[in-house]
Amino acid sequence: MKSSSKAILPLQTLSLILGFAVWGILSSLIVFIKEGIPLTPGQLSLVTAVPVVLGSILRIPFGYWTNKYGARFMFLISFLILLIPVFYISQANSFVDLVIGGLFLGISGATFSVGVTSLPKYYPKEKHGLVNGIYGLGNLGSALSTFFAPVLASQFGWRTTVQCYLVLLGVFILANFFIGDRKEAKLETSLTEQIKGIYKNEKLWLVCFFYFITFGAFVAFTVFLPNHLVNNFGIEKVDAGLRTAGFVTLATFMRPVGGWLGDKFNPFKILLFVFTGLTIGAIILAFSPTIPLFTFGCLMIGLCAGLGNGTIFKLVPLYFSKHSGIANGLISAVGGLGGFFPPLMLTLLLSMTGHYAIGFMSLAMVALCSILLVLYMYWNDRMKLAEQIVHGTSQAVLVTNPKGIIQTINPAFTAITGYTAEEAVGQRPGFLKSGKHDKAFYDAMWKELREKKVWSGNIWNRKQTGEMYLQRLTINGIQNDMGEISYYVGVFNEIDPSELSKKFA
Repeated sequence: MKSSSKAILPLQTLSLILGFAVWGILSSLIVFIKEGIPLTPGQLSLVTAVPVVLGSILRIPFGYWTNKYGARFMFLISFLILLIPVFYISQANSFVDLVIGGLFLGISGATFSVGVTSLPKYYPKEKHGLVNGIYGLGNLGSALSTFFAPVLASQFGWRTTVQCYLVLLGVFILANFFIGDRKEAKLETSLTEQIKGIYKNEKLWLVCFFYFITFGAFVAFTVFLPNHLVNNFGIEKVDAGLRTAGFVTLATFMRPVGGWLGDKFNPFKILLFVFTGLTIGAIILAFSPTIPLFTFGCLMIGLCAGLGNGTIFKLVPLYFSKHSGIANGLISAVGGLGGFFPPLMLTLLLSMTGHYAIGFMSLAMVALCSILLVLYMYWNDRMKLAEQIVHGTSQAVLVTNPKGIIQTINPAFTAITGYTAEEAVGQRPGFLKSGKHDKAFYDAMWKELREKKVWSGNIWNRKQTGEMYLQRLTINGIQNDMGEISYYVGVFNEIDPSELSKKFA
């Protein structure tokens, strides 16, 4: 990283902290706001969930615009626009006012796409997980809002507290103007071209789904907890804010840990742990536990959600480096929407059943399904890696099933023998026989292969043109966990008979 760019990571991380703090204004102050503005349970859930809508949808163009205009411009324009809805909310007198102001607060949540698109430009790939994880510490903004906003509101009222955010926005408008990188590398690829480049990629939609669960859980619990703790456990409003801040802080600090682990280990193994933990935590909450057990379940979800959020953004530069802006935006958008629906669903289920158990069990089931999808992606990656190794090697390779039917060949096989995959796959290797070896030769070869699971030697075969050639062939029997042969892999190269005779002369 260039020395002149050392301020970029802290500046963008602090900017995201402010973005998330502004994004959480309504949820952190809702217990105070509802005392002055009457709200039904359904209206209350809608008011706290509405900022998530625009904050999620705008993440798609924000990622694209960051590549086109740079992070400095995007943070500047976002914070300037946010001055309007923040001031409007401080003057709100009705449910409609809160919904309108809250909708435009979503701009602050969309700023997440700015850093995850911009920062990888300044660092090598092996550090992208950690860097995006550090930037993800911007989630602390939610914790700071839930921690300090209720305290200030108790002393000065919620309207004055909201207006304090105007001062912070002004400070960071100046900070980005003077410190932001004016020379950030730009990408001029059109939005349509970027979308075309990734929308058919199944990995994109699976990663979106994973982030829908992990970041959605983080946002949903941040929005849901303050009011839930007050209404269901009789906790004081400031205490509920402190407990929610603890949840947010844990999830936030786990984010860089998840990114670092994703750099060091296979990200899919980390995600298996993440979704297992989410499943267990949600099941605990489903049984309407006492406050200590409820706290344990929430903290488990916070820890796993944070790890997952950091690990998932390690996958983005691995799979979508050429379309990082739109991929980051889309994944972030889906994750944000993951925080919109759960609070509304929980409120609906509460009105229908009188408790939240079904909602929490739904989270457990979705997390359990995610475990299966992670295993699928892990297996698929390993299979593709094996395929790349086979097709990339300079030696000819053919793979047969236990019955000797050819399953696949590589380009080197075609180059030596002249047979294409369409001609070879489905046949037995015997179609290559030259006629120079008798039955005893092949019986001895297969006897050794069955006993030792490997055979190596020189053998004459025939090319598609009819030309006979000598090859050095090694066959290995690939066993499954039961010790049974699953495949035979033959690796060979053509050798010159004259060179072979000189060697043994």
